[in-house]
Amino acid sequence: MRCEQSGVLLHAFLDGEVDARHEHEFEAHLTLCQQCAADLRDCREIRHALSRPEMRHQAPAGLRRRIEGVLPPVRVSAPRLRGLLEGFTMGTMLSAALAASLVMFVVRGDQDQFVDSELVSAHLRSLQSGRLIDVQSSDQHTVKPWFNGRLEVAPPVIDLAAEGFTLVGARLDYIGARPFATLVYKRRAHIVNVFIAPAPGSDREGKIEQLQGFSIWHGRGAGFAVSAVSDISPGELQEFGAKFEAALRSGGG
Repeated sequence: MRCEQSGVLLHAFLDGEVDARHEHEFEAHLTLCQQCAADLRDCREIRHALSRPEMRHQAPAGLRRRIEGVLPPVRVSAPRLRGLLEGFTMGTMLSAALAASLVMFVVRGDQDQFVDSELVSAHLRSLQSGRLIDVQSSDQHTVKPWFNGRLEVAPPVIDLAAEGFTLVGARLDYIGARPFATLVYKRRAHIVNVFIAPAPGSDREGKIEQLQGFSIWHGRGAGFAVSAVSDISPGELQEFGAKFEAALRSGGG
């Protein structure tokens, strides 16, 4: 977990609104990051200070009468009052809808960033741990059966050697406690990790993103969500994704 993610979770953690997995990750991050731990202590101290009895003040009983006494009288006819009330109701509904949309956008954006971070971490682990490949083969008919019994649904395995992306093998990954089939391709001296999991729903056009110097491509088709991570250029990874997606939708693999 990075400090940006910790900052998003901090207040939800204080309110007891974080699920068990994120709570464990947040607490683990606090043991490693002095700044985030200090931020949490500061927030707790502020909450405690604001909850003290001396911080609570009640307005004098006559304050409302004095304020109303210096204000000019307001005369509103019944039709106008009704219109104001209707306008207020519509405005409140619109504000609520906009607020809900904003919350969904922020939460969705944070979730997407978290997923991208997890994918890049899995890519880096595969390069550094010596466990890049569990089954080594460039033959899609050898790689695909290897997943039988390891996953509920065998992933599509696409041969893109003719397009300059050579299949070198596959492995099983866990991202966010969810099993993923990972196909490994080579583009010259570069590794392209392709993470695949079942995802019912309509097909979507692929999109390219960048994080920590890596290119990330996300696509969906034929009942699978596909994400590719590599240090090749965004244009090259977009090319890979387009070819993989086309083969996937045409029934290849």
